Amino acid sequence: MHDDEQRADDRAGDGRLDVVAVGSAIVDVLSPATDDDLERLGLVKGSMALVDLERAAAVYAQMGPATEVSGGSAANTAAGVAALGGRAGYIGKVAADELGDVFLHDITAAGVVTGRVAPVAPGVAGADVDLATGRCLVLVTDDGERTMATHLGAASTLGPDDLDEELIARAQVVYLEGYLWDLAPAKRALRRTIEVAHAADATVALSVSDPFCVQRHRAEFLELLRADVDVFFANEEEALLLFGVDRFDEALFAVEDTGLLAAITRGAKGSVVVTASGSLTVAAEPVDRVVDTTGAGDLYAAGFLHGLTSGCEPDESARLAGICAAEVISHIGARPQADLRRLAEAAGIA
Repeated sequence: MHDDEQRADDRAGDGRLDVVAVGSAIVDVLSPATDDDLERLGLVKGSMALVDLERAAAVYAQMGPATEVSGGSAANTAAGVAALGGRAGYIGKVAADELGDVFLHDITAAGVVTGRVAPVAPGVAGADVDLATGRCLVLVTDDGERTMATHLGAASTLGPDDLDEELIARAQVVYLEGYLWDLAPAKRALRRTIEVAHAADATVALSVSDPFCVQRHRAEFLELLRADVDVFFANEEEALLLFGVDRFDEALFAVEDTGLLAAITRGAKGSVVVTASGSLTVAAEPVDRVVDTTGAGDLYAAGFLHGLTSGCEPDESARLAGICAAEVISHIGARPQADLRRLAEAAGIA
């Protein structure tokens, strides 16, 4: 079947999808910043802070010239899978506003099948500011580190009734964004997603998303790993916090004890894949210059999941993941700009 025929089938609701991601639909607003800027704004470097619309407006007013690009952690992963030639779906929520239009255009133009991402209208008097489309103000320092102030807006209203369960049931892998665990309705939606995925014999993958997110939900995340998740993603700091240890080797032992397939990223040190037979270290893909680390973990997950759903072994999937992460940190923005399929082929990964 040709690619255009496959895309037509996907839109019509036919056929299996490789990955269906569930997450917060967000438009990223990126701007360069200094450490002094972050201190003045009261933001912790390298973190993601949830803010209300008023606070988001205040941060935006103090940012320099900005670039708007569609983002959202799970949406970036879905777009990465599609860029690699995989069949990807996405479930999220935006508002009926300009940024909502931008998000919907970009996610569908990337080749991702959408389910229940139709815009929701604002309140009766149009005064419900929380129903603005979510936006993430991303301040990027010279070392490529990103610090985020996120107003979730309409994304915060995602609940079980917003799920496209038929889309979820078509997935080989269902990928969950840990950020959603901060919101009670979204938490219920994720639990329902897990039920639907298990009933359809789909693999459930979880990204714990952020160190502060791990601190807030450590006990629940550990319970998810024990009972509901098959694959999980974390960076080194998140893994240490999740398992309550001080050294990386201790974290690896704890990951191995879960019996799950896991990918732990370590920045320039590459990543470690933990399988039932032990751990494998995979070197980072060389990068001439780190411009912006926004989306690095998201695109790593995209490469890893695409590798798995294409029949690659975990170490080869991690190599592909590293290639995708290296591409996205070489430029501003969390979506790939180069042809990921060609990069994979050049590396000998079909």
